Amino acid sequence: MVLHVAILVFVISSFFPATENPHWFFRIPDFIRLQTIAIQSLLLLLLIVLENPFTTISWVLLAALIATLIYQIVKVFPYSSLYPRQKPDFPSDGMVSILAGNVLQDNKEFDLFKAEVNKFDPDLVLTMESDKTWEEGLSELEKTYPFTVKIPLDNYYGMHLYSKIELNNVEVNYHVEEDVPSIFFEFPLSNNQTVFFACLHPAPPSPTENETSKERDAELMVVGKKLRELDKPVVVCGDMNDVVWSRATRLFKKMTAMIDPRIGRGFFPTYHAGYWLMRFPLDHLFHTKDLFVKKMVRTENFGSDHFGMYYEIHHKTNKKPSTKGKLNGDEKEEVEEKIKEGKE
Repeated sequence: MVLHVAILVFVISSFFPATENPHWFFRIPDFIRLQTIAIQSLLLLLLIVLENPFTTISWVLLAALIATLIYQIVKVFPYSSLYPRQKPDFPSDGMVSILAGNVLQDNKEFDLFKAEVNKFDPDLVLTMESDKTWEEGLSELEKTYPFTVKIPLDNYYGMHLYSKIELNNVEVNYHVEEDVPSIFFEFPLSNNQTVFFACLHPAPPSPTENETSKERDAELMVVGKKLRELDKPVVVCGDMNDVVWSRATRLFKKMTAMIDPRIGRGFFPTYHAGYWLMRFPLDHLFHTKDLFVKKMVRTENFGSDHFGMYYEIHHKTNKKPSTKGKLNGDEKEEVEEKIKEGKE
């Protein structure tokens, strides 16, 4: 009986996100799909071994469990290293590298994070959850990264950006929530080519933060609409507080025609850095098709609850950008609805 109840719980909850209910309770199963695949596999084994004799209920549970496992694996398989992909190695006429990390506001291991910066030596460094104390702790970086954007906040949504070269058209935005910023800028790749960056850290749906995913989803949609107006290479980077197989993130990628460099490389779970059994891929980078990521590395632990991510982003020679993905009428309506609900 206990086994039957456990199977029912894990079968039914796997489809909670498909209801499109934005409450955190219905969104959590999206985050733990990798863990539930492992649990469901164990439940399947236990059912086969322990169930004797097999009744009609047993066969129904077996079929439901197998169907749910297939459903879950289909969702996450493209992000595994087993998924076939084209090797990202094209002729390049310019490159920019970025190290992005949620440093955890309460963390004080400044030297560990600076060690990661020194190891990778990126062109750009992006920190999230950085307050005034982190700003002071990382002040040494400004010798190498003199061009900065500083948003020190003590609400776990501060952001700091450090650059080796001067950036163009820097904007600090508060698209949905008045205390949750994002940073937009253009990085000069060459004399006649820039890359537009959107650095995001929307609030997650959780019992301790936003009750629903409405605000997070709205920010993705607002940014997506802006990117669709651009005619230049684009990179979106940050702690999205969402998994890449969720409905909102898939809609964002579709509306912007952007690529996830994770596909075929692996999951790169970045949270929680302290508990390997409960890790999810929450920190992402997306880019337009005229760009490619040649190198993608997860950092060592620097005391935060997140790992950082390092990317080397190249521009394909003579390749034109495109940020206007094809949306049908229902999807366009869904985008507007998510924006409206998030701003209410």
